[in-house]
Amino acid sequence: MRALISVSDKTGITEFATKLASKGIEILSTGGTARALREAGLTVTDVSDVTGFPEMLDGRVKTLHPKVHGALLAVRDNPEHMRVLAEHGIGLIDIVVVNLYPFEATVAKEGVSEEEAIENIDIGGPSMIRSAAKNFKSVTVVVDPRDYETVWNEISEKGETTLETRKQLARKAFTRTYQYDQAIEHYLRTQLGEPELLDLHYEKVMSMRYGENPHQKAVFFRNPENHDPNITNAKTLHGKQLSFNNIVDGDSALELVKEFTRPAAAIIKHNNPCGVATAETIEEALEAAFNVDSMSAFGGVLALNHACTKGVADFIFEKKWFLEIIIAPSFDADALVILEKKKDLRLLETGKLERDLHSRDIKKVAGGILVQTKDIYIVSEKELKVVTKKSPSADEIRAMLFANIVVKHVHSNAVVFAKVIGNIEVATGIGAGQMSRVDSVFIGATKGGDAIPGSVMASDAFFPFADGVEAAAKYGVTAIIQPGGSIRDDEVFKRSDELGLSMVTTGYRFFRH
Repeated sequence: MRALISVSDKTGITEFATKLASKGIEILSTGGTARALREAGLTVTDVSDVTGFPEMLDGRVKTLHPKVHGALLAVRDNPEHMRVLAEHGIGLIDIVVVNLYPFEATVAKEGVSEEEAIENIDIGGPSMIRSAAKNFKSVTVVVDPRDYETVWNEISEKGETTLETRKQLARKAFTRTYQYDQAIEHYLRTQLGEPELLDLHYEKVMSMRYGENPHQKAVFFRNPENHDPNITNAKTLHGKQLSFNNIVDGDSALELVKEFTRPAAAIIKHNNPCGVATAETIEEALEAAFNVDSMSAFGGVLALNHACTKGVADFIFEKKWFLEIIIAPSFDADALVILEKKKDLRLLETGKLERDLHSRDIKKVAGGILVQTKDIYIVSEKELKVVTKKSPSADEIRAMLFANIVVKHVHSNAVVFAKVIGNIEVATGIGAGQMSRVDSVFIGATKGGDAIPGSVMASDAFFPFADGVEAAAKYGVTAIIQPGGSIRDDEVFKRSDELGLSMVTTGYRFFRH
């Protein structure tokens, strides 16, 4: 057997090549890879000795030769192919280990010249990868150092790789050459000032029973490059298959509790929160969130940012609370024993939660998509600007900052009422999705009922008129946090003073359409 090795990323390559050589596999190589392998004490045959041609044109031409590509592409059970190889003295190549010139890393550098970028476009590497991958029935192609162990284990145990492994590696190889060409195309588009081309690639997870409604068909896809703790990557520990709406609501619930470091619980119903709280313990947070709107919590989705404990499970059973899903970083064993008694309840484990700071938010419109950065901004206390004669108390500031996080996750027009009770931060009422901000105030306050007096209120956008402030004051709100920026800000601030409210502005709007 022969292996051709030519890599830019030399991670683990000498160890892998040493193992191959121990099985009597001849090593062919080029340039810097050949030097690195020889320095490790390996016997290496230069590709130029195989082809009969030296590397030329500053290394641009090394492996582009029939004695390389014929050795890779020949169909081994085709007698005519094998006759031609014998006639021209071409020996077979069984393994190709290639990764490409670091084009992506090169163009990502500050001030890189066009000449340097072009020199880092690999030609021979992709050609060898594609030839080997096309002939996966006979040739093993490895483009990722993480696959060295798998390949070695199969060769050491069976003398060769399995057909299934070769096919999987071929798929990875074509994915890599596709990504490489895409990066080059994107670079040249940028250089030419042409519009950016966005290609989205997602792999199918499963077909859904139906979409948002039973008459709609649906499929769930995932981004294979994303490994963050999220609804897509969560592990199902128990319960029936997730529905389309389960996934949407589960995503909303989980992304909300990720915003908090203190134990937090969020209950989502129809893609809006109906209960949110943070506390010293996850059990306290859960109870407070449930009590915000226990009627709407029925049939909802619960997300926790700390482990689901026996205390959580006991509370759910005591309240005879029907839930579609519980999502948590982990589930204590004694909690699982209780929760698994509910046959259809889905239990999703995410692992340690971290805020995803780099993902994109994508919204579809007919014939196109809108792409934006994810709204990860959290307003800090030092950014608050007091715009009324009365300043908020320390507890009011704490409640406002809490409510301002929650309001990001409520559909516009949105308001969130909140209080600090002891050491619990809790939403006391939520008004969502109305065409008028005054209507959102009315709905949130009506749902909150007796819990609203003494609450603060967060608004996702400025008040175009003072009527929203007047409505909030009528229900007993004492302090308001809002972005500011209305042409009638002075009128709104003055009316707040007249009503005895304190008000702060942040300069940040949090629309969620």
